[in-house]
Amino acid sequence: MTRLRLTSVALAAVLAAGCSSGGSPNPGDTMPGMTGPGTPMTGLPHLPTPPPPALDPLPGMPAVTDPHDVDAAAGAGMLLPAVAADKPLVYVPHSGSGDVWVIDPATYQVIAKYPAGKELQHVVPSWDLRTLYATDDRGDHVLPFDPRTGQPGKAVPVVDPYNMYFTPDGKYAISVAERLRKLVWYDPHTWQVHDETAAPDCGGIDHADFSPDGRTAVFTCEFAGRVAVVDVVSHRLLRMIDMPHRNTRMGPQDIKLAPDGSVFYIADSDANGLWVLDGAATHVLRFIPTGRGAHGLYLSRDAKRLYVTNRHEGSVSVLDAYTGAPVTVWHLPGGGSPDMGNVTADGAQLWLSGRYDKAVYVLSTKDGSLIRKIPVGNEPHGLCVWPQPGRYSLGHTGITR
Repeated sequence: MTRLRLTSVALAAVLAAGCSSGGSPNPGDTMPGMTGPGTPMTGLPHLPTPPPPALDPLPGMPAVTDPHDVDAAAGAGMLLPAVAADKPLVYVPHSGSGDVWVIDPATYQVIAKYPAGKELQHVVPSWDLRTLYATDDRGDHVLPFDPRTGQPGKAVPVVDPYNMYFTPDGKYAISVAERLRKLVWYDPHTWQVHDETAAPDCGGIDHADFSPDGRTAVFTCEFAGRVAVVDVVSHRLLRMIDMPHRNTRMGPQDIKLAPDGSVFYIADSDANGLWVLDGAATHVLRFIPTGRGAHGLYLSRDAKRLYVTNRHEGSVSVLDAYTGAPVTVWHLPGGGSPDMGNVTADGAQLWLSGRYDKAVYVLSTKDGSLIRKIPVGNEPHGLCVWPQPGRYSLGHTGITR
């Protein structure tokens, strides 16, 4: 979510109004076809998960080392030598105050604050893992940080970078221009525009993930209740896929490929759970309830667990990453608004921004206990935990493979 920005006070008022009127505080609780809050849609067939397709990888993409786990090269402690020498830091961009705060994960203390623009959204690792980019969609630029030192450089003009991704071959940087409903493809070395992909029917184009072969990207459309499927080679929009119920207020949010490439999980905030899209990105298979305001999706270091941040109820649902089966739910003491972040390199901690609470949460991945709640600035969003394991980055807050 970008344009609709709620403070903790305003969010509380919205929830209270929904309850006092006898209605649901969340549109997904009473959407047509729902049998109750956070329950699966009726009438939606539970189709079998198809086997992943045979790989014909995108030329130039590093080889998939394990077809059963596309994230196998990003396991605990699997840092490239150059990355291992980077400063362990957590970068917190703030949409409300337009700055980036830097936290020392060893002490949980804020050690630096950098003015960075107008509306900072995410801190994104480059494909080669050697630069971190803070994206400013209102300021139309990205601010690079050197992960060796934690210091910012000179801003680079980029069109409406709400979010940013890199093609699996490292050839292009993709600015997800939410306001303009398009993707802008850049040369990541010169930052010259190569071309654009218009997505006029993808209101709120937000987050993405890539197929195991690197040839297909799926982008979520938060304000249209659908996803856009894009061919990575030609940059052509292939098709739009509607969710079985199209939520257009806070609809499809983050998206994550299952480790075996069989399905994509799509968080839908208004639906309070995940849609499951087949691995070929042609149709929705089923729905998985999690909690109110399902938003961010992160894999454990062994790729066995999928963490789902439920932003409107202050919890994290833990699912089996292969089947989507529920494992447990972690509730933040006193509630909160867990949003975006990542898992530490050793896999022991999950760091998340508290979007409406001016906080960063540090959770133990062993039992979900709250290790630390760190006060930060106004509207912390897509924080980046660095360093990260893996051979290359696909972008966002650190999708590495």
